[in-house]
Amino acid sequence: MAIFFALLCLFLIAFVSSLFVKKAKHSQWKLPSSPPKLPIIGNLHQLGGGELPHRSLHELSKKYGAVMLLHFGFSPVVIISSSEAAEEVLKTNDLECCSRPKLLATGGFSYNYHDIAFTEYGPEWKERRKLAVREVFSMKKVQSFRHVREEECNVLVKKLSESAEKQSPVDLSKALFSVTASIILKIAFGVNFEESKFIHKDRIEQLVLEVETVAADLTCSDLFPSNVGWFIDWLSGQHKRLGKVCLELDTFLEKVIDDHLKPGRTTQEHQDIIHVMLNMIQNQRKDHSLNWLTTDHIKAILANIFVAGIDTSAITMIWAMTELARKPKLMKKVQDEVRGCLGKKERITEEDLDKVHYLKLVVKETFRLHPPAPLLLPRETMAHIKIQGYDIPPKTRLQINTWAIGQDPKIWTNPNEFNPERFMDSSIDFRGQHFELLPFGSGRRICPGMPMGIATVELGLLNLLYFFDWKLPEGMTEKDIDVEEAGALTVVKKVPLELVPVLRH
Repeated sequence: MAIFFALLCLFLIAFVSSLFVKKAKHSQWKLPSSPPKLPIIGNLHQLGGGELPHRSLHELSKKYGAVMLLHFGFSPVVIISSSEAAEEVLKTNDLECCSRPKLLATGGFSYNYHDIAFTEYGPEWKERRKLAVREVFSMKKVQSFRHVREEECNVLVKKLSESAEKQSPVDLSKALFSVTASIILKIAFGVNFEESKFIHKDRIEQLVLEVETVAADLTCSDLFPSNVGWFIDWLSGQHKRLGKVCLELDTFLEKVIDDHLKPGRTTQEHQDIIHVMLNMIQNQRKDHSLNWLTTDHIKAILANIFVAGIDTSAITMIWAMTELARKPKLMKKVQDEVRGCLGKKERITEEDLDKVHYLKLVVKETFRLHPPAPLLLPRETMAHIKIQGYDIPPKTRLQINTWAIGQDPKIWTNPNEFNPERFMDSSIDFRGQHFELLPFGSGRRICPGMPMGIATVELGLLNLLYFFDWKLPEGMTEKDIDVEEAGALTVVKKVPLELVPVLRH
């Protein structure tokens, strides 16, 4: 009944407010093609109920073009579905397109835009990102955390070895989430995933999922005039849900930071990211150019790492193992390579990653077919630009469908097929210079955590493929492996991947 009343209010109030909306002054502009829209809600009904929007948008783009204008309520959104159009957004017009829209959920999770991922473009964001890249995400810092990644992967191998002795199936989805969470929590927070006194390990996965779910929701505050949207979100309980999740995340971050500030706290063998940023605050007394850094900045950046860092690496490894399990010959090929290159070893190190060329092709192909975030975080234009000959007004939201680009038959032969060898003689890479493959984005807004994520994915897969052969549970065949997706912000394998590890002899 409350939902019906909310919708009724929305239609009545929005109808009255729409009478006062000014018509566009630039009727001569050539706008992108757009599907027919309904009054007030625009094209929201064409998003497939919010499930797997990358697929719904891809289907629409087949009819209306790779640069397509939609209206989510009163908000114009341009969907980019080709590498050429993506290059014009992320390279040619990067400066004009590198801001972020202010949305209800992202404002909450970023501590009112004190972070890196969601803050609009400007001098404060530039200083924040420059400092964070230098002090937190630089290659030197990533390498300094190498022993954490190696140790946690070694723990994973030991756990899987116990299951191998019992010849019992393993929930690889859960195991790979655990290893990435262990790595991120140690590197960023100095927290032991298995024994954290601040949050139970089973709650971490649920909290990441809840944050992503709320962040991906299209709220009325983001789609309709402010007073109308705010009222509907309040009536529907959206504000309450968002506040509850933000409070739980904030409580966790507050406890961890307070623990770091305790006198006489036992120092880890490495300085975690909280240590680094607390030291940066202390250094502000000497360097007045840093006087903007506060505890809210630390919590906002940590929230970015918590949400983006934990499950994206796990998702990539899960999809890679899923595709290899579906193709035993391909699994054998990559295992023959890694074992032939590395010989007999008791423990894998990151130095070994330089020797496994075919494994890197597997990772590239996984990013193409299963990008963990199929829709890059939205951008917002700061000026009038042209994309593929179309006029894009200022304050227009841009959404790049990197999954759709990975499905483009003009670029990829048999795009639905998992085939790492398509990259064998190809220069295409995923580091932001090639717009055919954009799992981390590109330009000023490229994901700063890319080096850390890649190191985690490659090392995790190398351990799985070197130490174990993998069998399907009894009674299953390769055709029984489900590849259905779930999610909106990030897309996971809906049915957990279960395989039986067999210790290599």
